[in-house]
Amino acid sequence: MKIFNTRLSDLSDVQQAQLAKQQQTDDYLLLDFDTRQHSRFKATTVSGESVGVDLPRTGTLKGNDVLINEAGELIQVIAKSQAVTKVTADDVFTLMKGAYHLGNRHVPLMFDHSVDDGDAGYALYFENDHVLAQMLERLGLQVEEASVPFEPETGAYQTGHGHSHSHSHSHAHTHSNSDLHGHEHDHEHGHTHGTSNSHEPVGH
Repeated sequence: MKIFNTRLSDLSDVQQAQLAKQQQTDDYLLLDFDTRQHSRFKATTVSGESVGVDLPRTGTLKGNDVLINEAGELIQVIAKSQAVTKVTADDVFTLMKGAYHLGNRHVPLMFDHSVDDGDAGYALYFENDHVLAQMLERLGLQVEEASVPFEPETGAYQTGHGHSHSHSHSHAHTHSNSDLHGHEHDHEHGHTHGTSNSHEPVGH
């Protein structure tokens, strides 16, 4: 089994061409948020090959992150679409209140600034939780089910892989990924369900 143990920050032209070739043969990983929080796990590429990931504890894997193994082989991580709760409001102030109350509960949040419906033009996404959804409805926000690649904001003091964004490009493939080594969450919160934003596989 191939073991990928290093995250690449800069790709050469040759490496980008290699990733494009692998995309055509489904040789990449489609992972939900729950899996991407772990630093060590076993997964299966879209084409069906089992691989291992064994990284330093350097934060959650993001969609389009690229990993390399000791043999110089590459694998790209794509954020998988998953069931989440979408939150909108008729005005920005109400949405801000919703974000405050969710943040006060340490809920991982993804922010979207490209929403067409609603006067605010913004949306929040979080992992499904009916208690939180009811709280938001009582505050006057609108909640609905959605399926997007989930890329929540990282902590303001973390470095490296920047902000989250929510462009809902769906990927046709679905795949199951099995964890190898327990829960090694790199987040400060308690809850991890599953979800994610599916960017097309391209190099950094």
